[in-house]
Amino acid sequence: MAGGAREVLTLQLGHFAGFVGAHWWNQQDAALGRTADAQEAPAELCPDVLYRTGRETCTPRLIVLDLKGSLNSLKKDGGLYGDSELDAAIAWQGKLTTHKEETDPKNPNIQDYTSAEGVPHSDGVWRAKAVRNGKEDSIRVWSDFLRVHLHPRSVCVIHKYNHDGETGRLEAFGQGESILKEPRYLEELEDRLHFYTEECDYLQGFQVLCDLHDGFSGVGAKTAELLQDEYSGRGIITWGLLPGPCHLGEHQKNVYRLLNTVFGLVHLATSSSFVCPLSVSRDLGLRPKPPVNFPYLHYDATLPFHSGAILATALDTVTVPFRLHSSPVSMAQLADMLSFSGRKVVTADAIIPFPLVPGQSLPDTLLQLGDTIPWTPLSACGDPAGTQCFAQSVVLRGIDRTCHTSSLTPGAPLPSTLHACASGKEVLAQYLEQQQPRVTSSSHLLLTPCMVAPPYPNLFSSFRQPGMALESPSRHVAVQNIPVFGALRSSSSMFRTLRSLAEELSRLDLRRWASFLDAGVEQDDKEELLQELHSLAHHYREGESLSD
Repeated sequence: MAGGAREVLTLQLGHFAGFVGAHWWNQQDAALGRTADAQEAPAELCPDVLYRTGRETCTPRLIVLDLKGSLNSLKKDGGLYGDSELDAAIAWQGKLTTHKEETDPKNPNIQDYTSAEGVPHSDGVWRAKAVRNGKEDSIRVWSDFLRVHLHPRSVCVIHKYNHDGETGRLEAFGQGESILKEPRYLEELEDRLHFYTEECDYLQGFQVLCDLHDGFSGVGAKTAELLQDEYSGRGIITWGLLPGPCHLGEHQKNVYRLLNTVFGLVHLATSSSFVCPLSVSRDLGLRPKPPVNFPYLHYDATLPFHSGAILATALDTVTVPFRLHSSPVSMAQLADMLSFSGRKVVTADAIIPFPLVPGQSLPDTLLQLGDTIPWTPLSACGDPAGTQCFAQSVVLRGIDRTCHTSSLTPGAPLPSTLHACASGKEVLAQYLEQQQPRVTSSSHLLLTPCMVAPPYPNLFSSFRQPGMALESPSRHVAVQNIPVFGALRSSSSMFRTLRSLAEELSRLDLRRWASFLDAGVEQDDKEELLQELHSLAHHYREGESLSD
């Protein structure tokens, strides 16, 4: 692999982070295969940013923290070089007794799913084999569908807490914080960090995929604090992940979800370059609301296999700026643009897939979108309509070069000023200027699509291979790649979100939640947390004031 890449180390903290991460790494692996097979690949994205070259193959530059019982069939050493601990023990010439715990068998249902490559029909549609009907419901752990090999130093299991069962759960922020106060876990994390960072030539920073809804919120906060202390000047971008919407009748779980989310956001914003919550939920608070809607997707928000795939697709798009081969935007530069004036919490939006139909040009499609881009919000911060955008980073990917500009015959009347643009980049930049005048914007237009080959779930209700929306819907369509429109924004919607969280928190009596208090969070922390929420929200004000 080529040298000189500005490397990024990824950390996945928590089980839902594992679902998002597994889809993310499958997409990177599929993109690597596509680049290797293509005769004239554009090579717009640099895999060296995320991957390291190992003894036998390239592996993700990745550290995973999850709980006991969460790995299922995945070996702790990643299964790449064999049993590293057993190999080391063989060097001992004395008497040796080996006790080895058997891993759980691979989920048999996913075997059919990973082989569902789809069959092309005469109408150009790829229709997948029928693998739904409950089989996706059986995917309980992310290792079931992870297709890439991990390095033996990637996986770290926290044996103190259980993944399954009603006892020994990592439920609270304080519990998560206390894990990295224990020398054995802190030293293990530091050793793995040093292993990866010391082999980097141009380390630009870290991206942290962290569960916000449970005790991994506290693990993430301590991890970000450690990275800030030990790697000053590097970018630290944290993606705070939450699974599908909360449910009525589970008040205690919903309160814990709220408390963990609030504590996590405030502490992660302090230690990270910026933090971005990601969820298919519409709200970060206690009130259950329907999940967000994608016009061209049919998904079950209660399945982490589905919601994780959608969030990974958005993540694969909005992280493009710091993964480019040419003219990349570093993590630090991206953060400086989005988080100025103390706005350390940003939001994400996406159009999945971007609805370009056969025969249309990019100016045609953008014009049809209308005066307001139909973004689907992915940060559980409510409807962004009517809010002010302070800065944005926008990526449109997967659009063929022949579609970038207008295909109208010379002399024909132009439907819009976009049709007069000489390049796709000019089209996109001018469109964003029309939509968000006087907003600091960064935009990228890529030929490289987002890969959605199996085991990515079959969510597409209306699509044509290789990445064009169908004019008439067709069910059970499997595609290999799609165009995606994604954005990261510093927006005043965060003012409303933080204010709402502060109001809900102010009504809670933390003394009622004994286990949360036993986990190191005290009643006095509530007032401090409210002050920090107010302070953070203040940076997003638009002539409004936070209510007490």
